[in-house]
Amino acid sequence: MSFKHPPLPADDAPFDDDDNPEWTEEMFARAKRPEEMLSPEELAAFPRTRGRPPKTAPKIRVALRLDPDVVEHFKAGGPRWQTRINEALVRMVRK
Repeated sequence: MSFKHPPLPADDAPFDDDDNPEWTEEMFARAKRPEEMLSPEELAAFPRTRGRPPKTAPKIRVALRLDPDVVEHFKAGGPRWQTRINEALVRMVRK
């Protein structure tokens, strides 16, 4: 048995939600940053999770020409093939 979702409203249809109203310009003007409202202890309970964590040694973007069979080999393993090439090079360097 499959569940059928109700049809979605048209993109231009108004969406009313009393619990989550659309913000007005006045609301944005009155908004405050969390640092202005919460104590350091409260802020510590919500660590930043967006983006990548800072690295001590960030990776360097380079242009690299590889033999087609090397690229095909790593691409055959699926997504993140560039990461696997980097890992293979790291293992070789650390031997």
